[in-house]
Amino acid sequence: MGTNLLVLTDANFETETSNGVVLVDFWAPRCPPCRTLGPVLERVAATVAGKAKVGKYNVDEESKSADKFNFRNIPTLIILKDNTEVERLVGLQLEADLVSAILRHT
Repeated sequence: MGTNLLVLTDANFETETSNGVVLVDFWAPRCPPCRTLGPVLERVAATVAGKAKVGKYNVDEESKSADKFNFRNIPTLIILKDNTEVERLVGLQLEADLVSAILRHT
C-alpha cells in the first residue's frame, strides 16, 4: 500500500480516527471491487494529505471496530470526523467524488 494509506486494525482504530477527518475503507481481499478501489484510495490519500487521512480496514482479518458500523456490503467507505460517522458510501466510487466528500467535512 502507498505511504499515504493507513492500515487500520482493532488495535489502532480508535487512536487513528479520534481526531480529524478519516475516510475508512472497510474491505476484504476476496472482494474484486475492493481490490479495484485500492489504487483509487492511494490517489485520494495523496490528494487530501494534510487535510484528512485515508485508511483501509480488512474485515477478513479484523472485526471488532467494524461491528459498530452495522454495514452489510463491502466495500463500504465511511467518513469519520472525530470518530463520529458523518458520511457513508457503498460500492465503487470515483476518485473525484471521494475527494469532494472528504473535503466537505474538513
